[in-house]
Amino acid sequence: MNELDEFVSQFASAVWGLPLVILLIGGGFYLLILSNFLPFRYLGHSLDLLRGKYNNPNDPGEINHFQSLSTALSSTVGMGNIAGVAVAIALGGPGAIFWLWVSAVVGMATKFFTNTLAVMYRGKDTQGNIQGGVMYFIEEGLGKKWKFMAVFFSVAGLIGALPVFNVNQLTQAINFILLEPNNIPTGFGTNLIIGIILVILTSIVILGGLQRISKTVSKLVPAMVALYFVSVIIILIVNYDVVPYYFSTIFTDAFAAENYKGEPMLGGVLGGLIILGVRRGAFSNEAGIGTATMAHGASKTSEPVREGLVAMLGPAIDTLVVCTLTALCILVTGIWQTSDVNGVSLTAAAFEDSIPYVGDYLLLLCIAAFSISSLFSFSYYGTKCLSYLAGAENKHYYNYFYIISILLGATTSLSMMINLIDGFFALMAIPTMISTLILAPRVMKAARIYFKKYKD
Repeated sequence: MNELDEFVSQFASAVWGLPLVILLIGGGFYLLILSNFLPFRYLGHSLDLLRGKYNNPNDPGEINHFQSLSTALSSTVGMGNIAGVAVAIALGGPGAIFWLWVSAVVGMATKFFTNTLAVMYRGKDTQGNIQGGVMYFIEEGLGKKWKFMAVFFSVAGLIGALPVFNVNQLTQAINFILLEPNNIPTGFGTNLIIGIILVILTSIVILGGLQRISKTVSKLVPAMVALYFVSVIIILIVNYDVVPYYFSTIFTDAFAAENYKGEPMLGGVLGGLIILGVRRGAFSNEAGIGTATMAHGASKTSEPVREGLVAMLGPAIDTLVVCTLTALCILVTGIWQTSDVNGVSLTAAAFEDSIPYVGDYLLLLCIAAFSISSLFSFSYYGTKCLSYLAGAENKHYYNYFYIISILLGATTSLSMMINLIDGFFALMAIPTMISTLILAPRVMKAARIYFKKYKD
């Protein structure tokens, strides 16, 4: 297992090199400039769309704007925001959060373009149903000669959509918060039991299809974000005197990198810190990875630009709000400097430090909601990838593979699971970003037509 862990770690480090950082962040900056900072100029209109102001039940698609964003957010607002941020701080200190923010700002532009394309170039599966996603906009937008990239994305998506990291961290949280403090022995047996329970819960929802998934998560996502928000605000109030100091260290440490504990990359420690922040940002909001295009591509709309405007809210909610709250929560308690724990256990220690007796239980509730909702959404992404590769009539076979992987996530190490998903996310980003950059001028042409109609 140690050798396998090391192999997966080396694989993730290899794909997360300078070329991918340039593609994700450089490509995102290019899209931001090309759009003339459009994501920030139409935030108000995006919120109107999300509230359903322009919904038309007769538009093509399966789910409304709010449900599509909820489905996409339920897979990103999750353990990446709680455990992923903790991993970033444990390895990189406060400065890693600055680069997380950078990835979110450029990620808003990337999300606008990728999800506009997901509706603009919807394709049909082998059963004749309209589908959206990176694989379809590559084939429909770039033509059959580019199909190899669509296949590459879908194959990587079969692994990238597995819930192993979320399950791993939920299992760790149950052990750290619930079982160990009550002197209940933990190990492979208890982890397997937790995995079996999650298999049962997940099976009930995912075998019901997208309608059941979207209805479930559209109720879960707002509730879990609200509970988490209130809990973290309490922690910040308790530690209000040090909040300004630690908020400022996010900026000062972003270039000093004195707390960075990982491997130097891009020629130095600062390079390693930048990659760490971008990597955790991509894991948190998946901008440029392409998974969310499969949820937004199913939205009921005849205006592709509208879905892009709704989708770009994802990184703002996910990274700029939720990840920042988690980061400040960990930083202001000082736990990150005194504890050896990592991942979700570090966040739990911060909650317990500021809200004794109940803090870590509140976090456990949030973690359970975050993790379980993401289990539902990622299964949908995996079935879409298999549907593209092997035909819609065979997509249900992915659910069985997916359910088995839950047991794997519950019984293996954090490092292996996070590196596995990181690595395949990186592979998915390559065709997503290349095709988006090529098709970006077509998005801007559609955007100019749409905003002229909107103003008129």
